[in-house]
Amino acid sequence: MSVNETQDEIIEEFEGLTDWMDRYAYIIELGNTLPEFPENLKTPENLIEGCQSRVWISAEREENGKIRFEADSDALIVKGIVALLMRVLNNRTPDEILDADLYFIDKIGLKDHLSPTRSNGLVAMVKQIHNYAKAYRLLDANNN
Repeated sequence: MSVNETQDEIIEEFEGLTDWMDRYAYIIELGNTLPEFPENLKTPENLIEGCQSRVWISAEREENGKIRFEADSDALIVKGIVALLMRVLNNRTPDEILDADLYFIDKIGLKDHLSPTRSNGLVAMVKQIHNYAKAYRLLDANNN
């Protein structure tokens, strides 16, 4: 499934939830679907700067050139937001990640319903994911 197909699927899921309490509950539920994050990866290097709560994202390039992310947060809502980002961007190539227009964030109304600090945290998470993608793309360019 492409990045946009995944985003469209998320938008469709949220269309059925008109009340924001239901949407928050669903986001929290999504956070519970994240695979367990290894304690040894909860390092300062993987901690996202600019988030109100603690968020860790690690990345590893697979043999097929795609980036596999692992992520976690100590806040339920944020963990759900991370799960949404992982659903869209995990196991993608650096180019797919960097070319993605993350329109689902606006379409589901997430940006309008986050506090300014959580909104800044979301931007910081996306920036870190992009930084990983840029680093792996550069590494690929240097190896060719």
